[in-house]
Amino acid sequence: MNYKSIFNLLGILLGIFSLSFIPPLVLTYIYNESGREIFLFSFIFFSILGVGIWALTRQKSLPLNISDGFIITTLFWVVLACAGSVPFYFFGLGLGDAIFESVSGITTTGATTIIGLDNLPKSILLYRQLLQWIGGMGLIVLAVAVMPALGIGGSQLYKMELPGTHGNQKLTPKITDSAKALWKIYVGLTVLCASLYLLSGMSLFDSIAHSLSTVAGGGFSTHDDSIGFFNSGLVETVCIIFMLLSAASFAVHYAAIFGGKPLKYFYDSEFRFFLSVVLLITSVSLIIHIISNSYTDVFNAFSSTIFHTVSIVTTSGFTTEDFSLWPGFLPYLLLVGAFMGACSQSVGGGIKAWRVLIMINQAYKEILKTIHPNAVLTSKIGTKVIDAKIAEKVWGFFSIYVFIFMFLLMAMLGTGLSFETAFSAVGACLNNLGPGLGDVANNYTNVNGFGKFILCFAMILGRLEIFTLLVLFTPAFWRR
Repeated sequence: MNYKSIFNLLGILLGIFSLSFIPPLVLTYIYNESGREIFLFSFIFFSILGVGIWALTRQKSLPLNISDGFIITTLFWVVLACAGSVPFYFFGLGLGDAIFESVSGITTTGATTIIGLDNLPKSILLYRQLLQWIGGMGLIVLAVAVMPALGIGGSQLYKMELPGTHGNQKLTPKITDSAKALWKIYVGLTVLCASLYLLSGMSLFDSIAHSLSTVAGGGFSTHDDSIGFFNSGLVETVCIIFMLLSAASFAVHYAAIFGGKPLKYFYDSEFRFFLSVVLLITSVSLIIHIISNSYTDVFNAFSSTIFHTVSIVTTSGFTTEDFSLWPGFLPYLLLVGAFMGACSQSVGGGIKAWRVLIMINQAYKEILKTIHPNAVLTSKIGTKVIDAKIAEKVWGFFSIYVFIFMFLLMAMLGTGLSFETAFSAVGACLNNLGPGLGDVANNYTNVNGFGKFILCFAMILGRLEIFTLLVLFTPAFWRR
């Protein structure tokens, strides 16, 4: 274990992260708001701390193995979440709430304990959005792009930061080029989203702020009513489009944009499966709404249904109304969709559509084997043959996911929450969704301090896709 390399890299990441305090600091001058000292102090403190750690551990060569990759990736989310909580704490949140808000932001979960967003200074509102934008792609991927200039190898970090069934594949021969390509796409989508929000009638501030969280798949808003505040079908349409784009694999984006294959979105088996699930949930929800007369007309029913289906399944978490009040089983149907989540190698949360597709394919194969015991069957998704080892890993991930979910559910029930609230809170945080049902439908103020700590753990677990964090708790890891 190369602890010197780990701390050196952590110093670099802290230094880069300290830059996130500059935009809200600038806003305090533009709008003559309070909080100037908070952001200035945060920037100076963490930039000095980051540079200091980097200088004290500087060396010519910083080799990183897979163990170092696991540690630095986990430290990135934990340490930066703690650092990100400082402005929230000085703005008046309790320590637990400040850490919860920061973890929720950096993991792009979107769960909040803040009430009265409309009355907050624009600086702290922008800061919340920036946290999600940074966490969306991952500061580590950005760091990988500049590591060669610092003499640091970043392949292990890239692999840890983009976990998934097929997310470890490099987009380009060089890791650095892959990281740069990802950030070019990410920034490009953000700029385009902000421009379309502006043209749709949002103010300049709201368009920039919401583009940061939309492309990140985060769900933070500058208003308590979220996207519903704008009461605009055009704004909702733009939001739907970019929530879907953020849920697509960035490997698909790369192939479409840099590879000259714009039809890749339609050929990709995972993205087509993801869209089919969205369409299925939308259709079922719309039928139930029409039968129950939940809306005055079909158009309102359709627009609300498609918006919330896309928002929840992509684990973005934007709302235009309280979907927990929808009739029958519909709120639970949306929550189940969030368990699948977005595509692999995307900014979205959940189990990932690729894993679900593999499990469905494998289950069907086992059914056929029961009927034809001597048949030699091959699992295929599209033109890709699924290796038995990959299927084994997917089912292993799912079994651990279920175990962790049940463990966290029991822990949350122990804090005194109702089953509905506890179930949805764990599901919303583990899948990096944000809004839940029951007492956490709008915010998480009714969850006690210990419960918020549990949910912080769930959010980081979900963002790291469980294995990256759990491996640190195994004795075998530390014996390497």
